[in-house]
Amino acid sequence: MVGAISFRRISMMAAGIAALVAWPFVFSTPFDLRMYGIAGIFAIMVLGYQFIFGHAGALALSQGAFFGLGAYVTGLMAVNWGAEFAITFPMSIVLAVALAALIALPVLRLSSHYFALATLGIGQVIALIAIEWVSLTGGANGLAGVPLPSIFGFTVARGWPLLILIWGFVAIGALLSWQIMRGFYGKACHVMREDEVVARSLGIDIDRMRFTMLLLSGAYGGAAGALYAHAIRIASPEALEFKTMLACLTMVVVGGRTRIGGAILGAILIVHLPEWFRFFDRAYLIFNSAILIALLAVAPEGIAGVIARLLPRPPSSHAKVIESVRGEEGTLPERRGLLLPSVTPILEVRNIVKTFGGVRALDDISIKLRRGAITAVIGPNGSGKTTLVNCITGVDTPDSGRILLADVDITGIRAHDVSSRGIARTFQNLRLIDDLSILDNVAVARFRAEHVTLRQALGSSIQDKAQARAYAHAQHLLHRLGVEDVDRLCGSLPYGVKRRVEIARALALDPMVILLDEPAAGLNESEQNDLAGRLQDIAADGIALLIIDHNMPFLQSLATYMICIDHGRLIAEGRPREIYQNPAVLEAYLGPRSAPLAAE
Repeated sequence: MVGAISFRRISMMAAGIAALVAWPFVFSTPFDLRMYGIAGIFAIMVLGYQFIFGHAGALALSQGAFFGLGAYVTGLMAVNWGAEFAITFPMSIVLAVALAALIALPVLRLSSHYFALATLGIGQVIALIAIEWVSLTGGANGLAGVPLPSIFGFTVARGWPLLILIWGFVAIGALLSWQIMRGFYGKACHVMREDEVVARSLGIDIDRMRFTMLLLSGAYGGAAGALYAHAIRIASPEALEFKTMLACLTMVVVGGRTRIGGAILGAILIVHLPEWFRFFDRAYLIFNSAILIALLAVAPEGIAGVIARLLPRPPSSHAKVIESVRGEEGTLPERRGLLLPSVTPILEVRNIVKTFGGVRALDDISIKLRRGAITAVIGPNGSGKTTLVNCITGVDTPDSGRILLADVDITGIRAHDVSSRGIARTFQNLRLIDDLSILDNVAVARFRAEHVTLRQALGSSIQDKAQARAYAHAQHLLHRLGVEDVDRLCGSLPYGVKRRVEIARALALDPMVILLDEPAAGLNESEQNDLAGRLQDIAADGIALLIIDHNMPFLQSLATYMICIDHGRLIAEGRPREIYQNPAVLEAYLGPRSAPLAAE
């Protein structure tokens, strides 16, 4: 069965490649070859746009600016100075990357529509410069007479030679994209795209990764623009217009925002669709638009996504990958053995204050967490418990006060740096990546520990050792938490299993402290008892646990110390039995003159 699935997928890929190769032989008029070459140029542009829009999940509208800049750099250098392709092509890439870096500095941290509008505005400014600087760019008429590519004195002729050059670069761009995104780096991008908060909690620096994705986007856009200037023999403001960016966005959405095949299919379809419906005369735009709307309605994940969904899911190679690193020293985490709670605090929160508008969510909160101890935080809804966790983990920055981890002040540092220093967390509402496997969800937490970078992704072999070590580590932790069938997608898991997977992901960070936000919520009594035993086992390794929960019977047998917060203030702390009988706690939970909280 496994062999049949693999054979079917390989057959589909081979058929697709064969169709791409056969296309220009079937439609071999000069016009057909030119259109197919233009489609290849746009495929390169779209492959680059997939980095920032598809993999990073940021709606940048700057790809047209990179494309147009690449075209102008090649046009200016080739027309005015007679520079050869070996000089103009890399210069188009370098200057487009430089523009991407300049764009990133002021706008990359903007969110959603603000980022989109800012990047669009920068592109329009460049288009205006191209139109107004007539002496350099030729103004609205552009720079005519861009020569065909000349490589070491040999001119690449129109037709087949130029087509082969263009699609050769498509193949190089596709291979480079596949190499970057196929492994651990691609998994981290997937998490970043789906949930930024989770990505930061796993030590992933999403600002750095988005910056890298934008630079790659610029490089591909500049390369495509350079080839475009040679193909149409002119560099004009048309390449910088919004319709070029809109065409690129349409191609990536129709083809598939994260799949290489989608970039190529989308480019071929959108370039050829107007020509296929040209015989409708003035009505061709209506038919063109109708086809695109129908495609988006039927296939919101793109054509490539539909094809992938129809094909059987390929068998996992995780077992072989993990086996390749078995026996390596340091591959699996070592148990520390049974440890008694330490007297010295590992984490101290001192006089934290946090306000949102006129609401004081935390008001002079101070707590201490010790190695091997399980501390529970209780309080009514809206009392500030989750805000406390967010301040400790760097999601929110306290207005005043200090947070010390192992006597080092970590107040106000970014969330991904907090996690890398030894603080992990789970979430009140489960935040697993549903379309990743159990093993991938946990292994990606090793991203920073394995020092995964773009350079490492580019240099990794098919048997990526860093990814293999992460998988082995993750499998060990999942087995410890009682989670099997690790190749199953997280979206299909029962609620209780998802809770254990999230705890395994936190453990994969090798933390000194784990903050758990309502881990027993939604679990039945049997699952709660199982979870309590596993958490005690984790604490016995010397890890400090802080648990937020409302379930008193669950906390009674689990917590060694308890803190109660109400309206942002710490109103009681001590042993669980003391807290259950504390009048201030009873009043906060049940109102005045309440009976003691049930201890069983």
